[in-house]
Amino acid sequence: MPKTETATLRPDSLGPAALLPSLSGLLRAWLPRQRWFAGKGRPVTDLALLSVTELHPDCLHLLIRAEYPELSARCTPGATPVRDCYQLILGFGEFRAPSHSPAVLGRISEGPLTGLLVYDALHDPRSASLLLERLRTPGTAGALRFERDGRVTIPADLTARLLEAEQSNSSLVYGDAYILKLFRRVRPGINPDLEVPWALARQGCTRVLAPVAWFRTSSPWAATLGVLQPFLHGADDGWTQALAALAAGREFTEEAYEMGQATAEVHLALAAAFPVDSQVPPGSERLAAGMLERLRDALHAVPALLPYASGLWSAFTEPSALDSPRPAQRIHGDLHLGQVLRAERQWHVIDFEGEPARPLPERRRVQSPVRDVAGMLRSFDYAAHARRPWRPEWALRCREAYCAGYAAEAGWDPRSKPELLRAYETDRAVYEVLYEARHRPDWLPVPMAAIARLAERPGLRRLTP
Repeated sequence: MPKTETATLRPDSLGPAALLPSLSGLLRAWLPRQRWFAGKGRPVTDLALLSVTELHPDCLHLLIRAEYPELSARCTPGATPVRDCYQLILGFGEFRAPSHSPAVLGRISEGPLTGLLVYDALHDPRSASLLLERLRTPGTAGALRFERDGRVTIPADLTARLLEAEQSNSSLVYGDAYILKLFRRVRPGINPDLEVPWALARQGCTRVLAPVAWFRTSSPWAATLGVLQPFLHGADDGWTQALAALAAGREFTEEAYEMGQATAEVHLALAAAFPVDSQVPPGSERLAAGMLERLRDALHAVPALLPYASGLWSAFTEPSALDSPRPAQRIHGDLHLGQVLRAERQWHVIDFEGEPARPLPERRRVQSPVRDVAGMLRSFDYAAHARRPWRPEWALRCREAYCAGYAAEAGWDPRSKPELLRAYETDRAVYEVLYEARHRPDWLPVPMAAIARLAERPGLRRLTP
């Protein structure tokens, strides 16, 4: 057998000096193809290996810093590149999968690891099962620390499977009992998807799934890496149920009303679990400045927005537009139909990570709960556009029912402050336009329809889609 087929992963091969030269070429080609990689369409210009930990023989946990050019229409030559940290769990050795499998990075062709096949170990049932075993028995491995809720017993020998749905992270399901979310893009600090459900569970909020185990790192800085929670087997998310209702030609107002109630319950629990703060004028000015900056970026990147610029600008600059009727508090931060699950006739809210592209301090900042409401209203519009012919009245009835359910539980109606709701909806629609233009051009007409509406002065009550 050729020498290149007999390399092994030796302890002295684990250092960055030995690993990075062997992996660099494979990572530069593989990373940009991943759904969770933020630098799509841009070349990886530099790589740095920040942390290496052996999870078991032939399986390494890596934190990689990838550098690539900023994606901005206003980006100038010589601008500071984007540097993001990504979590990888890689296997080294033979792996039963076609060479073109998305799990396979390739075979190392240089350095001390020449000849070894490299693959994403989350696709390997053995590695996935051993990762669960680490969570079942708390302890440390290098800079990694595995922890769990001591009141919960996690069974052993649960069959692991990787969810194939495209998302910004990766999730492993164990025996239809638990789901482990691994955060691919790692930021310093505690991740809200651990912090918030843990706090809400302590409040007795039944709308969220309490973490049962998690792991984190202390190097190169403290950060959350993954969270294990109960898995709602057989549950459908709100997006799936909404599309099923549209396909069947039936209303979705009852479900939307209950979804509004669930959102309000979570907001009330969040206000009890975390400090709240009034958004005084300086806070409103900072909020408006952020929204205007995002609008400026979108106007440069998507020329189709230019005819609506004046109207969109007014959504953030009119007097009292961002004056909140409620104290600022912790919120979900990225609420839409895909972030709610229905099981046994009850809605559960999931994925408190917020928008992964935004810095952790921003995602953990207190904000108006109207932002979450606006995100869900935009999601009803998306669902109505997903099938032909478009059903604007269906979306309108869902939006009204959702707000009514929210008001019944929260004791205040988000529609009572139309300027604030318009501002948050506009900010969300601008974000959607930029995202669709870059990643899904076929979907661009959906947020553009909202842009045309939001650029006009809205009525006081009617939530016309």
